[in-house]
Amino acid sequence: MQKLAMAASSAALIALAGPLLAEPQAEVLHWWTAGGEAKAVGVLQEEFAEQGGTWTDMPVAGGGGDAAMTALRARVLSGNAPTAVQLKGPAIQEWYEEGVLADISDVAEAEGWADVLPASIAGHMKCDGQWCAAPVNVHRVDWIWANADVLDANGIEMPTTWDEFNAAAEKLQEAGVIPLAHGGQAWQDATIFEVVALGMLGPDGFEKAFVELDPDTLTSPEMVAVFDQMAKMRGYVDENAPGRDWNLATAMVMNGEAAFQIMGDWAKGEFLAAGKVPGEDFLCESAPGEGYLYNVDSFAMFEVDGEDKKAGQELLAKLIVGPNFQKVFNLNKGSIPVRTDVPLDEFDSCANKSSEDMAAASDNGALLPSYAHGMALRGAQAGAITDVVTAHFNSDMSSDEAVQMLADAVANSM
Repeated sequence: MQKLAMAASSAALIALAGPLLAEPQAEVLHWWTAGGEAKAVGVLQEEFAEQGGTWTDMPVAGGGGDAAMTALRARVLSGNAPTAVQLKGPAIQEWYEEGVLADISDVAEAEGWADVLPASIAGHMKCDGQWCAAPVNVHRVDWIWANADVLDANGIEMPTTWDEFNAAAEKLQEAGVIPLAHGGQAWQDATIFEVVALGMLGPDGFEKAFVELDPDTLTSPEMVAVFDQMAKMRGYVDENAPGRDWNLATAMVMNGEAAFQIMGDWAKGEFLAAGKVPGEDFLCESAPGEGYLYNVDSFAMFEVDGEDKKAGQELLAKLIVGPNFQKVFNLNKGSIPVRTDVPLDEFDSCANKSSEDMAAASDNGALLPSYAHGMALRGAQAGAITDVVTAHFNSDMSSDEAVQMLADAVANSM
């Protein structure tokens, strides 16, 4: 009897120890493959390994995440979902509705996420009230980046209105400088479009058009003016733009081949990775107009089998929102911490401006989700808008035609 009791006791201890001793495993699907991005995700891999985890990297480059989503769907349909996937905005809820996301509320509550995350951003991370994703950062989308030497050599100040931008671009063209570095990919066309739209429609108009999908706003004279400005922007782009990746466009600004780039602050990560200094080598300025467009990177956890994978999800979620990773990661990525309690004294002037502007925009109702980067709309509606934007940007389509096509595309996508 004593031996049986000892055996039973040992079995109980083993059963108890099993989950606790599970080695955290994580296969992570993401599209951070460019210099600054790759360096940033490396920080997470290192922290994960230091905590005893084994990381299997699954990077999928291209398309601003479109290629990664194609790969994800194939994995999920085959019944072999990755442990964690870079997802954001309404796409998180779309996958939840398919019944494939895991509940990480235990980690969120233990770590006190609700106390340190902005409420609007926390809302993106929840599915029917439960936490299903972990936010990594806040990117501002509506930035203009510039080569400081090129502007100085041509007597140009950073533009604060679209008229000033147009005047600067025309002066640069006369001097033989490419005004606007751009990659001719649909998501990059959409990025410029939404930045112009925010500046010309204002925060209220932008929300009506690209969050509420209000038909009157989509067909307004103001929207025609947005497309008019987009036609001008196309004239400031070089002929080799089609198919160019965004980071190669950033390199054009770095080497002085182009003066400006309109891109989110992941572009700053490229400048920093190349050893460039903000305020000296490159300049940053919020695009003309009021408001702040945000893009929040996050990781959703998918339903997986095995205590090692579940332990990997819990460790990954804890590290992602942890204050140390929030600081180190965002210093590399070019973004700002999603946590409101992380000091910014080690961050550069562009990051501090971003944080100040975000707080002000939040207070006055001008903090808005980016449509082009998957924060404002579901895929069908966002795709319908982008199809029209890129068709107009790459053709002789009139602005009036584009506005009508935009309204029809949105209506048909509902």
